[in-house]
Amino acid sequence: MRRIGVLTSRAEGDPYQKANLAALWEALAKLGWVEGRNLRIDLRFPAGDLNRIRASAAELVSLAPDVIVTFITVATIAVQQQTKTIPIVFTSGGDPRRRDSW
Repeated sequence: MRRIGVLTSRAEGDPYQKANLAALWEALAKLGWVEGRNLRIDLRFPAGDLNRIRASAAELVSLAPDVIVTFITVATIAVQQQTKTIPIVFTSGGDPRRRDSW
């Protein structure tokens, strides 16, 4: 079973976030990856709080997923600060190499 960590920036239940996650689940299913069958997904919803984003990034990295998916630059940067070995897939945002947005 593969493991994916997902770090959002919004609160759980946010309509925009729900749409993002639905699109991700649909794309994974088309590739044959289904949660509970051959995939485990660990979600974190820090609701835009920078300290919670950083803590959630550290927590996800500690779970040693095969990949971490982020939906916003600040989450991508937080994950980058925690790992250099776990692949990070980010779906939107600016250049994650720029840290001047912090």
